[in-house]
Amino acid sequence: MGASESSDPAQGRENTRLTGSDAVKLHLTLAVGLILCTAAFVFEVKRALGGNELSWAYVFEWPLIAIFACYMWWSLLHQRRGRKANPGPKVVSPEHVEMLKAWQKHQRALAAHEADAQRARRESEPSP
Repeated sequence: MGASESSDPAQGRENTRLTGSDAVKLHLTLAVGLILCTAAFVFEVKRALGGNELSWAYVFEWPLIAIFACYMWWSLLHQRRGRKANPGPKVVSPEHVEMLKAWQKHQRALAAHEADAQRARRESEPSP
């Protein structure tokens, strides 16, 4: 492979960052989500320390939800835009070829039946 060629499937994609009102909306959504997760965490810690054993599960759940929110925020903020890599031709495994052919035949029969039904409806409608 030459210096200009790359086996990286992401080549040709741009890493772009959201800007403007879209970024502001995303930041505000994250801020509200983190505030809610923090409030729920504090609430569940108080309940757990008060004797509610089930609340201990939520004590660990809310921070995980907050971490996931941060991950999604980062992913949405730094979107990959541009040309997608060509995945290549779709290949059907040999044991499913007959099943695919039967399905395609069934789909053609349904389409022909639907076309016949539409034609019959048009012909049976009275002319104005």
